[in-house]
Amino acid sequence: MTDRSIRGLYVIIDPQQTRGRDPTEVARLALGGGACILQWRDKLRDKGDQLPEARAIRDLCRAHDALFFVNDHVDLALAIDADGVHLGRSDLPLSLVRPWFPSGFLLGASTNTVEEAQQAEREGATYVAVGSIFATATKEDTRPAGLERLREVRAAMSLPLVAIGGIGEENVDAAIAAGADAVAVISAVCQADDVEGAARRLASRFAQNAPG
Repeated sequence: MTDRSIRGLYVIIDPQQTRGRDPTEVARLALGGGACILQWRDKLRDKGDQLPEARAIRDLCRAHDALFFVNDHVDLALAIDADGVHLGRSDLPLSLVRPWFPSGFLLGASTNTVEEAQQAEREGATYVAVGSIFATATKEDTRPAGLERLREVRAAMSLPLVAIGGIGEENVDAAIAAGADAVAVISAVCQADDVEGAARRLASRFAQNAPG
């Protein structure tokens, strides 16, 4: 059975961020390098057009005992039996959609402040993503958070925390030290020349930063 914990390398697969490469192949390589969680994020195409790739990546995640999330689209996540959905601040409220989900369905929420993170926890989030920790070019209109904000959220709650925004090999250790249980990346893996190698190097930082 898939490990339901939110920890380790969390790779967001966006077809617009793979340098023209097959998103399913990029997902396979990321998993081969040690990614524990994948999220499918397609902001441009109709959901029916996304379905074959999203389903194929879900199958890869199951074969690698990894979690699979869908960004934004609750209906797509439910239709393909994803492990969960990740919702942003402009999506449907967590409190409204939580009753739709079957038992064991995981719910992630994008947050930027302690107050937003605590609200997400009250409304039934499984984990909260905090960002943008560092500057990023892969998403417009991000709100800066920084490492100190991540520390503040970590001190205020016990839910798993996912650090997101501008994370790469040069700063992943700082994000983990500030309290991140997982780090979400796009370009650091999906745009790398060696996708599997990039994922392996990032994933290894969690073993090296493990408590004790």
